[in-house]
Amino acid sequence: MSAAQSGREATREELLIGTITELLAGCRHVAVGASSPIPGAGALLARVRAGGTLKVSVLGSIRNNFFTDGGVELFDCAAQGRVDAFFLGGGQIDGEGNINLVGTGTYPQTDIRWPGSFGSAYLYFLVKRVILFREEHSRRVMVDKVDFISAPGTSPEGVYRPGGPHALLTNLALFDYDKARRRFRLRSVHPGHSLEEVLDNTAFAFDRPERVAATPMPDPATLALIRERIRGEIAETYPRFAANLPAA
Repeated sequence: MSAAQSGREATREELLIGTITELLAGCRHVAVGASSPIPGAGALLARVRAGGTLKVSVLGSIRNNFFTDGGVELFDCAAQGRVDAFFLGGGQIDGEGNINLVGTGTYPQTDIRWPGSFGSAYLYFLVKRVILFREEHSRRVMVDKVDFISAPGTSPEGVYRPGGPHALLTNLALFDYDKARRRFRLRSVHPGHSLEEVLDNTAFAFDRPERVAATPMPDPATLALIRERIRGEIAETYPRFAANLPAA
């Protein structure tokens, strides 16, 4: 059994959960889409940190979802400015924050077909703090230019757009997004990885400080919360994911 599994160190999933929690500081309402156990756990942990004042909507949950009409109500809340943060991913993500959920190749003759854009562009335009989350960090995902724009990272002047990318979190690193420069800036590299590894696995150019920080590991109190309370809460929606998290 590894040190992480025996409870002495944080696992990769726990590091990502803790990082997401920090990115949600100050939010009033966080919505989490389908098939998103790590963002869901991060949002639930942020709710605990906020003393229960943060409202969390996890689609697919009964206990942690006040919507009764699924995505319809989510879109209505976003249009009214009542969703502060949301998570989007992509089969491809480029340096301007554009995401591709359609497929690779020249549309409509895609070489590989993904589920589709659904409401990604709508939410990308309206939710102020969109966190791009994709565990895989490779050149096939972090591309120079997406093959198809499901949702654009920026819009021309004069286009009403209160929302947009806030950060990009992967299994290697955390990036902030500079809307004025339309590009990412590396904030930190996760422990056990290096700047060279991030550069080797990223096809787009990004800004970075002279000295890149290490992503903070969850402290013992945070790990205890994840392994006890959050593990139990996320199990209602994602039982298999919860079963694979270390127990306290």
